[in-house]
Amino acid sequence: MIDRLIQFSARNAFLVVLLILAIVGSGYWALRKTPIDAIPDLSDVQVIIMTDWEGRSPTLVEDQVTYPIVTSLLSAPKVKVVRGFSYFDVSFVYVIFEDGTDPYWARTRVLEYLSGLQGRLPDGVKTQLGPDASGVGWGFSYALVDKTGKHDLAQLRTLNDWYVQYWLRGVPGVAEVAPYGGFVKQYQIEIDPNALAAFNIPLDMVVMAVRKSNNDVGGRVVEWSGREYMVRGQGYVKDIADLEQVSLGARPDGTPILVRDVARVHIGPEIRRGVADLNGEGDVAAGIVVIRQGVDTHGVIQRVKRVIADKVQPALPEGVQLVTTYDRSDLIERAIDTLNDKLLEEIAIVSLVCVVFLWHLRSAFVAILGYANPTPDQYGEFIQQQFIQSAKTPEERFVASLFTPLLGWGIHTFTERTNYYVFSVYATHLNAAGGLKAIGILGTFIVVETPQAFSPRPPAHAHSV
Repeated sequence: MIDRLIQFSARNAFLVVLLILAIVGSGYWALRKTPIDAIPDLSDVQVIIMTDWEGRSPTLVEDQVTYPIVTSLLSAPKVKVVRGFSYFDVSFVYVIFEDGTDPYWARTRVLEYLSGLQGRLPDGVKTQLGPDASGVGWGFSYALVDKTGKHDLAQLRTLNDWYVQYWLRGVPGVAEVAPYGGFVKQYQIEIDPNALAAFNIPLDMVVMAVRKSNNDVGGRVVEWSGREYMVRGQGYVKDIADLEQVSLGARPDGTPILVRDVARVHIGPEIRRGVADLNGEGDVAAGIVVIRQGVDTHGVIQRVKRVIADKVQPALPEGVQLVTTYDRSDLIERAIDTLNDKLLEEIAIVSLVCVVFLWHLRSAFVAILGYANPTPDQYGEFIQQQFIQSAKTPEERFVASLFTPLLGWGIHTFTERTNYYVFSVYATHLNAAGGLKAIGILGTFIVVETPQAFSPRPPAHAHSV
C-alpha cells in the first residue's frame, strides 16, 4: 500500500504540489479560526438560572421558586444533575449537562422547560438565564477612577452602567459585562406616617399612584384641517419635581393631596451588599468582562482593549480614567513565552550533550529533532511552536493546531527519506520568518525535498560510530 502510494506520488508530482497547497491553505484558515487561551476549560456544560423575587425569605424562595424549577428540569434530556441554591431575594439553579453537549442546545432546552413553569411560579418572579460563558470566562476587568474629585461614586457608576458597559458588550466574543462598585442612583420617597394618618391615606395608595404616574399612554389620531394629530400622554418621571406632584387624592375643599405633602422625595443610593476597592485607595466603580465560551480569549481581550483606547477613554468626562485591573492576555503571552523558552533550553542541552560526547555537529541536529519531534504529532507540535514564536498577530498563532497530525506525518516521512540536517536549515529560516513567510518556507521545504523523499533508498550498510 505504501509503495503504491509512493509510486503514485512520484508519477503525479503536480497533484502532490496541489495537495500541499491545500494543506497550507487549510492551515492558514485554522490560524485565523483557532481559539487561544492559557487556562484549560475543564468545566461542565452548564446553564445557570437566576430568579429574582424581591423581599422574600430564603425558605419561601426555596419552596415556591427553587423547588419547582429543580423538579421540572430533572427530566430534561442529557441532564446529569440539577443543583439549587436559595438566598434572600434570589434563587440560583445550576443545570449540569453531559459532556459534549452543545451549550446553546442546552440553553434552548432549559428555556423550553422554563416556559412551561410560568403558571406554577408566583406573581412578581423574574427568571433569566446566566451568560453563555464557562467557569473560566472572567478574562478582563476594569475600574473607573477620578483622582481630581470632580465626580462622585454615583456618577462613576452611572457612567459604567449607561455608557461603558454597552460599548464593551458590543465587542464580538463578549458574553456579559457585570458592573459593580460605586452607588446606583435611584429616586427615594421617604413616607411620613403621621402625614398619611392625617390625610387618611393608606401606604398602598401611595405605591400605586407612583407606579401609575411613571408611564406614557397612547390614544387615537385626531383629524383636523386635513392633517392627523396623534394623541398621547407623557408621564415618565424625569426629575424629583415630577414625583413630588403626583396626586394621591383631594381634601374636602377640593385641594389635591400630592406626594410632597406626605413624603420627602430625593435621589439616593441603592442599598449596597458589597464594595469595590482599588489598591486600598478607596471605593471605585468597576466591571468584569465575561468572555463567551469557545471563542478566542486572547483575540477578544485585544478587541476589548482597542475599544477602550479608541472609543471609551476619549468619550469619558475630564478627569475620569479607565484602569485595567485584570488582563488575562498577559498570562496567555507569558505562558507561550515560557513554553518557547523551556523548549529552547531543552534543545540546547541535548545538542550540547551530543556535541560534547559525539564530537559531531550533524548528530546534534539529529538528536535535537529526534528529541523534540520523534513522532508525527510531535513534529506538528514543533511546527506549531515555531509559528507561535514567529507570529506577528494573535490570529497568526497556533496555525498547525487543526492540521498538525497530517502535516506532522508528512514532515516525518520527508525527514526520514531526506535527512534531519536539511530540515534543520529550513527550520532555522522558519523560526526567523513570520506568518505567511513561515508557511511559504515550510511549503518550499516540502516541494523541494519531495523528489528525494520519493526516490528509491540505497541499501542500508552497517557502520560504527
